[in-house]
Amino acid sequence: MRRILVLAHTGRSDALRATFDTCVTLRDAGLMPVMLPEELAELTQALPHPMPEVLSLGEDSTLQEVDLAMVLGGDGTMLRSAELVRGSQVPLLGVNLGHVGFLAESDRSDLRQTVRWVVDRDYTVEERMAIDVNVWFGNRRVAQTWALNEAAVEKADRERMIEIVMEVDARPISTFGCDGMVLATPTGSTAYAFSAGGPVVWPELDALIMAPISAHALFAKPLVVAPTSEIAVEILARTDAQAVLWCDGRRSINLPPGSRVEVTRSATPVRLARVNQTPFSERLVRKFELPTAGWRGPVHHPEIDPVSTALPIVAHGVEVVEPRRKQGTEGKA
Repeated sequence: MRRILVLAHTGRSDALRATFDTCVTLRDAGLMPVMLPEELAELTQALPHPMPEVLSLGEDSTLQEVDLAMVLGGDGTMLRSAELVRGSQVPLLGVNLGHVGFLAESDRSDLRQTVRWVVDRDYTVEERMAIDVNVWFGNRRVAQTWALNEAAVEKADRERMIEIVMEVDARPISTFGCDGMVLATPTGSTAYAFSAGGPVVWPELDALIMAPISAHALFAKPLVVAPTSEIAVEILARTDAQAVLWCDGRRSINLPPGSRVEVTRSATPVRLARVNQTPFSERLVRKFELPTAGWRGPVHHPEIDPVSTALPIVAHGVEVVEPRRKQGTEGKA
């Protein structure tokens, strides 16, 4: 019997109900739901309905026995789930119960259909680039972690900015005072990096992004560099301003002056299950509710497609106009 891991934000009542509905639907379809022990206990206590048979992860089942993980919640729940399945081959299928939910594949209203896709194996799995993060102090590595969205270096004190050097491939690019720096993946380009003024990068593109936060400098633009590069931020020791490193908003490391944060592409990607093969441009418009009124679609060749408007055709071709020449310049090289 296939085992499906169900992960949820159990602190919300709608997530609890969605989790219960998912477990019931999975059991009715002949699949075995698996949950974290603490989430299963919270679900059992919160709902008066009799629970279907559910296995407990770590007690009745291992990650290696799980076929797929259904994540019920927002992007924060997806990031927590990515941390949980890190190092395994379990793909994540997100059902958005939050706000934007860029990492999710479907919404609460499509929950039953999403379960049907899981039952029928009607999904594909894509690999999203992650980053490895190393923190150095002096000549000693003091911390090592990873991130799916971003590693963010931020000032620890509200009243003081930090002095940093941004580097690419061990070469300094610029130094300035700022509130911090976001080192992001294409997946994270629509998260913290986007809020800091960074570019939106299509997830199919392999790249690393550096986006300064409130930099006090004339040149402090976001950079998009090769995925084979090493990007770094060094906290200058000419002031005693403290900083802190946040990875995906979940893991934090204190950064005293003189610390150095190095980021490279991780050899272990995050596996996401996809059921909707919609282009990223369409997801971008829908998630951010971008205005597209007035769009008339791509231009079609008039000799191939029939004219779909009653407006008269003004010109039949393109007229080439040669630049005017001054008198007496004809024939000169």
